[in-house]
Amino acid sequence: MPTRSARLYSIALLTGDFFTLLIAFILAYIVRVQFDHRPLVAQIHGLDFISTALVLIPLWLIAFASLGLYNSRIYTKRLVEAGKLFIGSSIGILIVIGYAFVVDQPVFPARLVAVYAFAASFLLLIFCREFLRQIRTSLFRYGKGISRVLIIGTSAAVSDIVAHLDDTKHSGYHIAAIAGPRQVVPKSWRGNHYGSADAALKQLQHDHITTIIQTDLYEDSSRNKRILNAAQSLHISYSFIPGEAEFYSGKNTVDVFLGYPMISVYQTPLIGWGEVVKRLFDIIAVTIGIIILSPVLALLIILQKILNPGPIFYINKRLSKYAEPFGVFKFRSMRPEFGKKDAIEDFKSMGREDLVKEYRIHRKVVSTIDPRITRFGHFLRNHSLDELPQIINVLRGDMSLVGPRPIEPVEINLYKGHSPLLHSVRPGITGLWQVSGRNDLTFEQRVDLELYYAQNWSFWLDIKILFKTIPVLLKKTGAR
Repeated sequence: MPTRSARLYSIALLTGDFFTLLIAFILAYIVRVQFDHRPLVAQIHGLDFISTALVLIPLWLIAFASLGLYNSRIYTKRLVEAGKLFIGSSIGILIVIGYAFVVDQPVFPARLVAVYAFAASFLLLIFCREFLRQIRTSLFRYGKGISRVLIIGTSAAVSDIVAHLDDTKHSGYHIAAIAGPRQVVPKSWRGNHYGSADAALKQLQHDHITTIIQTDLYEDSSRNKRILNAAQSLHISYSFIPGEAEFYSGKNTVDVFLGYPMISVYQTPLIGWGEVVKRLFDIIAVTIGIIILSPVLALLIILQKILNPGPIFYINKRLSKYAEPFGVFKFRSMRPEFGKKDAIEDFKSMGREDLVKEYRIHRKVVSTIDPRITRFGHFLRNHSLDELPQIINVLRGDMSLVGPRPIEPVEINLYKGHSPLLHSVRPGITGLWQVSGRNDLTFEQRVDLELYYAQNWSFWLDIKILFKTIPVLLKKTGAR
């Protein structure tokens, strides 16, 4: 939804990046030439250096634009934006080096100037963009640059959009009106409600609407055309978001087929190069992890043999990508006689109907009250050490470091038709629900988080989850 305020903010980012890069170049030159008395590779006058920078900076900005750094999908996510800025700054330095090669003359008075320029540009760009972000948020709080939205629709997507966009100080959107049945309107929402789209269109100017979002197409095509024509005639931003989640989740591509726009819908964005990058990252990270953790693993194996006699590992049958069965490795935390059957059968044989009820709701039982767990097993589970052997599964390709919880074959019916989507990606050692910060998640809530991950995967989401996993393990606050 490229609104006027979004366009102005993109222009502000572009302008800020230009002057930030110019300052970074100047600082790099001054630090090396003025404060470092070692001999220079080439004598380049300050004005000549700045002139060259003014020629090259627009090329940096083109690289930034190609990375989406002026798109709201990028600049509204700090971690993603920082990663893109790092890549963009690296490309920028390569552009400068390439320029020097083409013109066959030195651009920097010394090699360190390039290093200083790269570091200064990256750090200053992050600072500048954070400064602009705070200004934008402050303006939103005072009602400046807000987009007033009319939502037209009859599906549950209306409620979801209101929930995500109506935090005006962060989103920059204010849901001013909704056209649709009363049941899709959130009870806490306050605004103008219209029973039909036609009634809402008559009040567009009165409600000062600047953006229309439609979530459902009417069978009567003339009604859809009236909505679009009303938006165009009043120069209002118009967006169509399909109410069915399958159409806007995962990875979609738009192409032209026989002259018609064709939307191809994939289950997950984790396809193509994304899958390759994720697999390479898993192999490298796990290999390094095994080297670092080998003393810990050896110690745990010894303690397991002493304190928890019996098999060292517990191999549980789970389903991997495309529902392929595999054995997930864990340090055994239960007494040897348990774990061979479904937990419900174990609890029934022990006469623990209370645990049967809890397991049916959550598909798990808190380890501290699970009578099957040994004393050393409690220690392993409380510190998530029982999961460490799963790095073997990651190396074998059964699992990934980050992904949905591996599904047990007996659980497929509980996923109510969602298991094919979850099986479109590899299961993970950690995941979105484990770092959600909550221990009281129901089975359905956990499934919702895992579905979100499968449909919205990105490399940066994996990195974010991995970083969140560390404090969760240390503080033992995550969902278990």
